[in-house]
Parts: sequence; C-alpha cells; structure tokens
Amino acid sequence: MAVKKTQLYASLWASCDKLRGGMDSSEYKDYILTLLFMKYVTDKFKNKGDYEDIKVFDKAHDKDPDPEKRTGCSFDDFIALKGKKNIGEGMDKIIARLADENTDLKGVIDIAHFNDEKKLGSGKEMVDKLTDLISIFQRPELDFSKNKAEGDDIIGDAYEYLMRKFATESGKSKGQFYTPAEVSRILANVVGISRCTDSSATVCDPACGSGSLLIRAIDAAPFPIMGYGQEKESTTAGLAKMNAVLHRKAEITIKSGNTFSNPQYLDKSDNSILERFNYIVANPPFSMKNWRDGIAGKEYGRFEGYGDMPPEKNGDYAWLMHILKALKSNGKAAVILPHGVLFRGNAEATIREAIIKKHWIKGIISLPANLFYGTGIAACVLVIDKEGAANRQGIFMIDASRGYVKDGNKNRLRERDIYRIITTFNEQITTDPKYARFVLNDEIEKKNEYNLNITRYIDSTDPEDIQDIYAHIHGGIPAVDIDGLKKYWGVFPSLKTELLTAISEKYYNLNVEHENIRQTIYKNAEFSEYGEKLDDAFAAWKSKEYPALSTLDEDVSARELIASLAEAILIEFENLTLIDKYDVYQVLLAYWNEVMNDDVSLIISEPDGYANARATDNIEEEITSGKKKGEMKITGWEGRLIPKNIVIDAFFREEKNAIEEAENVAAETESQLSDLIESADEDSSLADVAENGKVKAKDIEAKIAELTQHVETEETIELVNLLELLPMQKKRLQAYLVGHPLCKSVVNEKGNVTKTAIVDRLTIIRTVESIPESLQEDVNQLKEALELCGKVSEYNKIVKDLYQALDEKCRARYETLTDDEILDLLVNRKWFNSIFSGISDLYAAISHHLTNRIIELAERYESTLPQLESDTTKYEAKVKSHLERMGFKW
Repeated sequence: MAVKKTQLYASLWASCDKLRGGMDSSEYKDYILTLLFMKYVTDKFKNKGDYEDIKVFDKAHDKDPDPEKRTGCSFDDFIALKGKKNIGEGMDKIIARLADENTDLKGVIDIAHFNDEKKLGSGKEMVDKLTDLISIFQRPELDFSKNKAEGDDIIGDAYEYLMRKFATESGKSKGQFYTPAEVSRILANVVGISRCTDSSATVCDPACGSGSLLIRAIDAAPFPIMGYGQEKESTTAGLAKMNAVLHRKAEITIKSGNTFSNPQYLDKSDNSILERFNYIVANPPFSMKNWRDGIAGKEYGRFEGYGDMPPEKNGDYAWLMHILKALKSNGKAAVILPHGVLFRGNAEATIREAIIKKHWIKGIISLPANLFYGTGIAACVLVIDKEGAANRQGIFMIDASRGYVKDGNKNRLRERDIYRIITTFNEQITTDPKYARFVLNDEIEKKNEYNLNITRYIDSTDPEDIQDIYAHIHGGIPAVDIDGLKKYWGVFPSLKTELLTAISEKYYNLNVEHENIRQTIYKNAEFSEYGEKLDDAFAAWKSKEYPALSTLDEDVSARELIASLAEAILIEFENLTLIDKYDVYQVLLAYWNEVMNDDVSLIISEPDGYANARATDNIEEEITSGKKKGEMKITGWEGRLIPKNIVIDAFFREEKNAIEEAENVAAETESQLSDLIESADEDSSLADVAENGKVKAKDIEAKIAELTQHVETEETIELVNLLELLPMQKKRLQAYLVGHPLCKSVVNEKGNVTKTAIVDRLTIIRTVESIPESLQEDVNQLKEALELCGKVSEYNKIVKDLYQALDEKCRARYETLTDDEILDLLVNRKWFNSIFSGISDLYAAISHHLTNRIIELAERYESTLPQLESDTTKYEAKVKSHLERMGFKW
C-alpha cells in the first residue's frame, strides 16, 4: 500500500520519542533524518545497479574483494544488526560504505554517529534504543517501495515535517536553519520563476539553511532548472544536500562557507567577481552581527554605489546588497528581512534611498509577527526585479500582517493567507486598499522621504467602535453603527426592517427581544434565499468536479488536481458577497491537507485505484508495559478509504438506530441511578458506599450484608446451623429435616440442600421478609440502587453486543461494495459532504456575527442616563433605609 502522510508523520515522530530526553532536538534530528534517508534510498534503489540516482546494495551484493569488508550499505543491513552488541559500530560502518559508494553523500549521510555512548547510552541501553528505532522504520507505513516516482514528494514532505518539528523544539538559537514551508511557497511564487522561459536559467539561495526554500523555488519553475545554495554551517549544508536527494533534485548544488567572507559561487571566467543568477530567494539570519569579519579584500564590489556601508552590527542590508550584486541585469529576487530595513535611519537610510532610486524594488509584503523559528519579530518580503526598472512607476505593497492563525507558541499562515498574498501580488489586485496598494514613486520619495514603513501607505486597522453620548443619555441605537452593517442589509434588506425601526434620522430601536434575534434572522426569507444561493454555488462546483474526482488514475497529478479544484470553487463563490471566497478556499485546502490528499494519492499510486475502498486495515497500538512491551496490539479497524461511519449510515441505519435506542435506555437508567445517589441523605448507607457520585454493585451487596448480618429469626438460626453441618448424606439430611422443619424451605426438587440455596434464603429473610424497621429505609434504598446497577450492566452489555454485531456486518460489507457504491460513498458522502459541512459553518457564522453585533449595540444603549440615575436614587434610598434600621445614622 502506498504511504499515507498522516501515518508516516505519526511514525516519524514516534521515532523521535525514542531519543527524546537523551539529547537536544538539534542533535537527535541528525539521527532521525539519517534513518529516514537510509530507509528511503534502500526502498527505492537497492540492488538496482549503477543506473539509479544512488548506488545502494545489501551485504549479499557487496562486491568488495575483501570478505571482511563486505558490510552492505542498505537499511536491510541495519535490520540484520538488531539486538546485537555491536549495533552502533555496525550502523556507522554501513553508512560509511554508502558514502564511499556515493561520494556526493560524504559529509551528508555520515553526520550522525550511532556508536556515540554519550548520546545513545552504552551496552544494553544503546542496543535497545537503536533496535527500537530500526523497528519503527520497518513499519508498513514507512515502506516507500510502492510509491510511484510522481508521488515521491511524500518523502520530501516528511523531511520538511521533521525539520519544522525540530525547528519548533530547538528554540531561539537553533531554529533558524528552517524557513516555514508556507513562507517558502510565497517567495517561490512571487519571485516570478513560474513564468521563466529560459531552460538555462539558474536560481540561488545564498543562505540556504536546510534547502527547503531553494527546493520550493525550483519546483515553481515550469521545467527543471539548476539550483545553487550556500550555507555557513557544514552540518546544515549536509541537511540541505540530503533534502535535495529526498526531493530527487539532482540539479541542486550545495556548498558550505561564509557567504560574506567566502562566497562559493564566483564567475567561471573571472573569479574576482560573483557569479550572476537569474533568480535568488533567501531567508538570511536577521540582524546578523559581525558580518564584516574576514571580508577585507573580498568585497567583490557588493557594497559599492550605495553611498554607505551597512552597520557592522546589523547585516540585513549586507545580505540585500550581496543579493543585488549576484543578480543578472534582468534578474529577480525575493528575500525575507526584518521590518526595520523599511524605515531604519543612518547608513541604512542612505542605502535604502539609493536602492529605491534604482527602482529595483517591485514589491513589499508585510508578514505577521512570530512566524519564524528563532525570532518573534515581524518580517517582510522584498521582491526585487531589475528587469523593467527604468520604467517602474512605483512599488506594489501588501499588508498581510493580520492574516494568520495561532499554532502553539508560533503564528502560522493558513492556506487562504498564502493564496491571497500570491494572487494579490501576481495579479496586482488593489480592490481592497486596506490590504494592498500600488504606491507611486512620488509618494515614496517626496512625501515619505524614502521611508518604506508599510503603515505609512496602508491602514489595515479596523475602524474605532465609537461610543455615542446622546444614545447613552436618551436611548436608541446609532444609525452610524447600523450603517456599519450595510453589507448585510444589502443582501437582506427586509431583515433590517424586521429587526429595527428608525426613531429619527440618526437612531433606531430594536423590534425584537434579544433572545429572538437569531431566530428572526433564520426565519427571514432573504436569509434563506442566500442559503439557497450558497447551496447552488456548491452544487455547481460539485457537478463540474465530479467527473474528475470519479475518474482518477495514475496519469493524474495530485498537485494539479487540487489547484484546479481550488480555482473552480473560487469562481463559483466569487459573487457571494457575505462569504469571503478565501474562507471557502481555506475550507477546501484544509480538508485536502488533512484527508483528501492522502485519499487521492492512494488511488493514483496503487494499481487497485478506487478498489482500495473495499479494503479495511487494523488499527494497532504499541504495548507500553508488561512482558509484551514494545509489541503491537490490534485495537480496532477502519476503512482504508471510506470511514466505517459512512458505510454504517448508508447501509445499516436500522442497526444504528437500535444501538442509539439501547444507549438511550442505558443512559436514562444511569440518570435514574445518579438521581437516587444524589437524593440520598449524607448519613445514609447509600451515600456511604458512593464515591464521586458513582456506586459499584459489589459495594452495595457488601453494605446490605453488613447491615443485615445480625437479623435473626427462628428460621435463620436453623438455617445457619444447617449450613455449618453441610455437606450431609441424604438419609441423614432427611432425618434432620424432620426435627427441623423450618429448614425445608431450602430443599430442592431432588430433595437436596445446597449452601447457595441457604445463603439465598438467608438474604431474602434478612432483606425482605424480616427486615427491622430501623434498617428498612436504608436497605430498600440500597436494593433499588442495586437493581439499577444491574439494569445498567445489562443494557451496556446489550449495547456492546449490538456494536460488535454491527462492526462485523459493516466490515463484511466493504468486500461487496460495487464500483458505483464506492464512488457515491467516497466522492459524494465523504469528500463533498465534508467540504460542504465546512462551508455551511461559514453560512452559520453570518448569523452569529450579525446577531452578536446587534445584541452588543442594543445592550450598550439599553439603559439611558436618566434611567440609571433613577435606579441609583432608588438603590441609594434602600441602602439608607436598611442602614437606619440597623442603627446607623449620619
């Protein structure tokens, strides 16, 4: 089965748990990424000869002439070391062998040392830890051999997933190696590389970190182009090389070195000047100190022609000037820099003015704060385009600082935010002046004296919610506030008259009670008509896309499919004014990322295609304690493509209703038991056995026995004596019964007496027939609770049995699903219904927002000043009266 991203990510993070605690995440990432790399190249290239990207073979195919040196260089050779004392040393030798056979991997794959006792422990601790790690990478969800070449981005995505996790855990000083994927996508799409027509074009990242941004830029090109990256830290450069291999980007070159003092890319014909690139993308370290160290004599003309040098303790402009120098005369760049570069003074102001006068800056995109690992400050994207600079009339500015979602202790761009930034910039959309403007050169140069601070050009703040003094004194809702809801009244004009009545040109009264506002909105005909328009828009999109989603095959690109689906849904919802089309886009993309991408990738990657919907998979969990610790146990099952709840709703509605009815009976009985416990007196026996509002049947039985054990009658005395004499021969028993006739009550049909029968009879006498009046209330209450406990257990067993029967019938039904049933269940009931549910929430939010705002305004001006003064006088008089009656006078 092709790998699912969700399962892959869960397994990878489980592998991190095996190392967490022994070392910092900035260190254990090297081990996990090395294992991921080894597993991937083994599954893809093992024993396939010299015609693949990487040469990988196992020990049996190792051709070293010295038998003692034949170790193999595959993950399979790792497996052979599981449980062995020399596992760490053996893994290091296997990795070294892979690096020897593939010289490009030297300094890449051999960064982590698996025989390091300081990090991995010694003796059995190391053996167990490495054995467990290898076992995790043996799981079925980490089998990459069945993923077709076009789907291999999954491994690159997994690498990115780990890099993001590691960056999150590494903290401020060690997370800068990774540019968030969302930001990388923006740079790759606004730099203009997607419109490249030159197959010999090149792209560079002079501060490439782990290489993700460079890879994104290459992916955005319409055809493969050469990529070049430089990274100061050699270990991080190794991560970038590994990332390139996992993304199958053989066209990428990564070099290690300080970009300022030792730039690695020089002109091939003249090494006194920098090599020039068509495109540059970069997320350099913010406000880098001591960037001048070692650059004397190695300036390469980077800092000439700007009127000043960047300050020594802040390298932001040094990075920008390096990038400008390394660009061809028609080159384009997108670089992330702190907001300070837009407005800081002194030397930076001089440099900024010189750059602005060259008209190289095509655009500025202000991003939200706290997006990046290693810093919480806000940043911006400078988009550089030397081509056409002479005729450039201004700079296109976007304030995207408010579009994000909280994600742990960081902020994260949503799909809608990314899409809006990219489309707004590339299409130069200026319909929303609070979001984007094309700012003319005169406004920048003359009015603002080359200060590029976005807030000078775009005011994205919400209008102030002003208090109306007249309304506070005299009542009424200000018309200015009601007019602020004009986008709603434009769609629901009759709703305004239903909710509000004008009492003057400037004020309104509310026609309905606060609690009836929402109901009034839902009953409004125009509100319902709007809902129908929403339904129609979705139906139109669904009708258009069903043919594509019902005919997926190996020729389909998942990336192109979602792009097409998204563009189409935006078109259908373009004119529904109250629902933001970008919110609709977010609903679709969120579902795609969480669920649908896995489904589509499975269908197009597996030979069985849609027939995978007939398959079910066991759900397994690792046993965490006991003798079987580390083994996997089955805890349930789920449909591979279609969730069982959808199959149950489609084919087993009657059985589901029966379960719901049984659950209702069980819940009602439990409620009766809870009421009984709650109503019991504190000193009652039932309260004595209850704990946190719950009771156990065995505790109730024990309490009844304790209360009634001393109840005695002539019959109980006789029965207790008989109980002590058992067992007894039948003749002797018959003779005994003649002399003790009260014991005949426990004789069965065969003339025998059992201990159980005696105990049962004693219980009946003591708790029913002869219970003392002093115990009667307590015992009856306990018996009632005991009866309810029994019913709860009985009903719960019925529910459990019904669930098990339904579970078995449901799993069996998967195997008989027809092709038409699969398409209906998967495409209509799973995909379309889930997406529509999210869009319906947007519709409901319209009512919530309108209701909340009207209630807020009504409550704000509900009590007028005269009313408040009158109430104050009344309350003051009451208080004074109470105080006087209490003897206080003043």
